[in-house]
This record gives sequence, structure tokens and C-alpha cells, in this order.
Amino acid sequence: MRVASRAGEVILPAKISNRMQPGVVYTTFHHPVSGTNVVTTENSDWATNCPEYKVTAVQVKVAVEPANWQTRFREFDEQQQAYLSAAMQDNE
Repeated sequence: MRVASRAGEVILPAKISNRMQPGVVYTTFHHPVSGTNVVTTENSDWATNCPEYKVTAVQVKVAVEPANWQTRFREFDEQQQAYLSAAMQDNE
């Protein structure tokens, strides 16, 4: 699914469940690989200064391919992994 806000978008697998209230979207955001933080804003709670992750308005639509930034990130990550593998082989 394409999850988009005013701040950005991310493509994530989705599971529809009766456990969530209508109009509510839930995902984890603490795993960097998911990239979910791209949809959060820079706003923070006035009292705790914690980012307002739980109140970001999003739009959800069907997606057939990753977001552009996700494709670029995957390519960059694969390149970095190849460099690491080559460096490890050179040190053996």
C-alpha cells in the first residue's frame, strides 16, 4: 500500500484487520529499513518534545511498485553491501 502524508510517502505491505478502528492506520516506525519516518512531520508535542508520530494524517492507496526513494535506497544499499563484501574478501 502507498501511505502518503504532506511530508512524504512509503510503500508498505498491508493487512486489513477488524482490530483497528475505521480510518486508523498502524505501522511500526522504529525500524529504519521500513522508511516509515518519511511520512511523519517535524511537529512535536509541546510538553515532551516527542515527535507526533501518532497523529500524522495519511492517505492510503493501492501501490504496484516501491516509492522512488525506496528504489534509490535499495540500489544504494546493494552497492554498499557489495563494497563491504569486497573489502572483507580483500582482508582474508
